[in-house]
Amino acid sequence: MNPRDFNYRMPAEWAKHERTFISWPVQDSMVYPDNYPNVKKAYAEIIEAMAEFEPVTVVVNPDDLVEVKTLFAGNSSVDFLPIEHNDAWLRDNGPTFLLNEQSELAGVNWGFNAWGGKYSPWDLDDAVASQVLQHVGVRQFDAPLVMEGGSIHTDGEGTLLTTEECLLNENRNPVLTREQIEELVKNYVNVDKVIWLKRGLSGDETDGHVDNIACFAAPGKVILQVCDDPEDDNYEITQENRDILRNAVDAKGRKLEIIEIPQPPKREYEGNRLTLSYLNFYFVNGGIILPVFGGEAEETDRKAEEILAAAFPDRRIRKVNGMGIIAEGGNVHCTTQQMPAGRRG
Repeated sequence: MNPRDFNYRMPAEWAKHERTFISWPVQDSMVYPDNYPNVKKAYAEIIEAMAEFEPVTVVVNPDDLVEVKTLFAGNSSVDFLPIEHNDAWLRDNGPTFLLNEQSELAGVNWGFNAWGGKYSPWDLDDAVASQVLQHVGVRQFDAPLVMEGGSIHTDGEGTLLTTEECLLNENRNPVLTREQIEELVKNYVNVDKVIWLKRGLSGDETDGHVDNIACFAAPGKVILQVCDDPEDDNYEITQENRDILRNAVDAKGRKLEIIEIPQPPKREYEGNRLTLSYLNFYFVNGGIILPVFGGEAEETDRKAEEILAAAFPDRRIRKVNGMGIIAEGGNVHCTTQQMPAGRRG
C-alpha cells in the first residue's frame, strides 16, 4: 500500500509549515574541508534567517551537539535533534512529508545512495529520514525508489516537476523503466501529472536537480531560471526547458504561466563551475529565504529579489549569503526540509 491508497498527498512547499528541519554540516564529508568554519557560519546565517519566520530543528551529530547548541543560545525558535549523519543535505536524504484530507501527517522514506554513489559512506544518511519520522511520530511509507527531495517539486494540486537527467539516471534506479519510476513517484507523493524537463544546470553534481532550475509559484504558475547568453552551456539547457514548459499543461489542464529569473554571472571555484541559482530559495511562513551572490551578481541579485517580491507580495524576501555553502554543491533549498502544519494521526 502506498500514500495514494490512503489519500495522502505532498502539499505545496508554500503551504503553512509546522517547522523546518535542517542538518548541520559534517567536516569529514565536505568537498573542501578547510572551509568548514565558513560553512558553519553560512549555515548559522540560514538557520537564524529561517527562525525569524518559523521553528527550526537542527539535525546534528551527537558529538557536535554542545557546540551547535552554544551557537544558537538564546534563540527559542531553534531546537536540536541528535541523529548521526554523513552529510548535510537534508532536502535529499530527509523525509518527504504528506498530509491527508483530515490534515493528518505522514512521511515518505525514499532510498538514498549519495546522488548515484558519488560520495561514501552514505549509510547514516540513508537512515535519517526514518529517524526524523519516528521522532515526530507520524506514519512512514517506505518507497522502493532511490530519489532525492531536490529532484521534485509539486504544486499541491496534482502536478509535479522533475528532470529526466536525474530521475532516469542509471546511477539511481538502473532496473526501473521510465514508466515504472513515474508510477512510483505518482503513488508516493500522490500526483496525477509529471512534467519532465530535460536537464538541470551545467556543473550540477546532483545530475540535474529541478530545485535549481524551476519551481511552482502557485498552481498554474512556474518560476524558471534562464540564461540568454548563447556562449553559456546553460543557454541551450534553459531554452529547452522553457519550451517544454510553454507547451505543457498541468493536471488540471491549465497552460502554465512562466515567470523568468535571469541567472547570476558564471563563477568557478578551483576550476569547477558553481551551480548558482536563485531558484534554490526556500519558502518559510510569510517569507522567502533567498540566496544572493554579490559582486558581479549585484544586478541579477536585485532583479531576482524584485521578481520574487512581485510574485509573492504577501511574503518578506529575506536575503542570505548564497556564496557561503555553494562550493559544497548546494544552497538554501538543498539544506532544508519543510514539515507542513498538520496533526499526528
